[in-house]
Amino acid sequence: MTTKKLAIIATKGTLDWGYPPFILASTAAALGYDVQIFFTFYGLQLLRKSLDHLKVTSLGNPGMPMPMPMPVMLQALPGMQSMMTAMMKQKMKSKGVASLEDLRNLCAEADVKMIGCQMTVDLFGFSPSDFISGIEMGGAATFFEFAGESDICLFM
Repeated sequence: MTTKKLAIIATKGTLDWGYPPFILASTAAALGYDVQIFFTFYGLQLLRKSLDHLKVTSLGNPGMPMPMPMPVMLQALPGMQSMMTAMMKQKMKSKGVASLEDLRNLCAEADVKMIGCQMTVDLFGFSPSDFISGIEMGGAATFFEFAGESDICLFM
């Protein structure tokens, strides 16, 4: 029996968009899938050593449940993104939701292969020292070797 494969392309680098690739990858790995995540453009932020800089994206996200109605105009005010991020982190903590760091570590422990897009690294002037250890840097061709044979491929 061949092992099922899950390929994920992570393109978003915000607190709220960081959860889906790590949750799906760690779950698939726990179910016995061979998993790779390709982090490109803003998704590359999820491979940085510290994730403290990640914020919630409230603008353009009308489905975000808020404790009180929050018109778009208010969301654009200085400091609102930080306030919403703090509110989201507190809610996650109170509900026992794992941190992004914990989920990322779980993926690493489960042998999820994490690939940082080399073109994006070059484009934004990152250094290898900006990222966690244990990841691979490569281009789209590196990822396609795996994704072309995957059973499931997700774009996030």
